[in-house]
Amino acid sequence: MRNIIIAGVGGQGLVLATKIISEAAFRAGLDVKTNDVVGLSQRGGMVWGSIKMGKKVYSPNILPGEGDILLGMEPLEAYRWSYQMKEGGTIILNEKEVYPTPALLEQEEYPYEEIENLKDKFHIIKVDAMEEAKMAGNIKAANTVLIGMLAKELSIDVDIWKEVLKENVPSKAVDVNIVAFHRGYDI
Repeated sequence: MRNIIIAGVGGQGLVLATKIISEAAFRAGLDVKTNDVVGLSQRGGMVWGSIKMGKKVYSPNILPGEGDILLGMEPLEAYRWSYQMKEGGTIILNEKEVYPTPALLEQEEYPYEEIENLKDKFHIIKVDAMEEAKMAGNIKAANTVLIGMLAKELSIDVDIWKEVLKENVPSKAVDVNIVAFHRGYDI
């Protein structure tokens, strides 16, 4: 059983990422349950979702302390959802910050130190996904870089991932997304 939490902000593509990950797991023969991506889906609002995969899954709900992998599309959101993780679990952390309104208005500090301290409890894999996507040919493929990193942590054949990507990204963006996936996978 693998318990995956995806955390980010509205506009980062969590819905598509959840669909790609769950479809790849399903095609690999796993039972898959997902929670709808929930939260403030307007651009910039906090959103999250969960995916459970294994031989038999009864519920998509991941209880606090049971997360295996957290795919943090934004550092603050990864920090906010880290309580869901098992100690020693893996956090794939996109380093690109999207400041919430209170931080932008200087009412609250962005929690840089707390985010950095996640390394004390979890295995952290950091990446500037936008930079990697830019090197692949399009910054819009940043999530595909993160999906590639996640794929490396799962026992799902790379060809399945590529097949699912080809079916779920715009046809004009397939080649860039395949390159972005491999950039993430090879990190």
